[in-house]
Amino acid sequence: MTVHRFETRVYYEDTDAAGIVYYANYLKFAERARTEILRAAGISQHEIAAEDRVAFPVRAVAVEYLKPAKLDDALLIESELLELGGATARVRQAVKRLADGADLAVMDVRLACVKLDDGRPTRWPAPVKAALALHATGARHIPDTKT
Repeated sequence: MTVHRFETRVYYEDTDAAGIVYYANYLKFAERARTEILRAAGISQHEIAAEDRVAFPVRAVAVEYLKPAKLDDALLIESELLELGGATARVRQAVKRLADGADLAVMDVRLACVKLDDGRPTRWPAPVKAALALHATGARHIPDTKT
């Protein structure tokens, strides 16, 4: 089990007038990293949505902003699965500056797997659940209660 690592860079569009990353853009960096977890496993969210009729919205997120990222900073987003249930997951994501390894923002993200047709919770498609489980670091498995 490993932590997933995704590198990106801060572009002008990510910053405010002072050249500091706008706070909401950390959520975008985290979303890109979660997408890359699936992509690395050969999973296209577009295809999953079309074929399985499911999506993976964020149910809740708590962010602690520690230090600012600035224009042109190279960033590393580390993602680790903390909990995996039948239709939910909890992921810890940290945005770090590559140059010095400093934690810039740390997020506790709660995800759901929902049916596109009615928005109701549904079980993770097997390939998605397997891709998430690869990045578990001491994850607590929440057993399915449905039979």
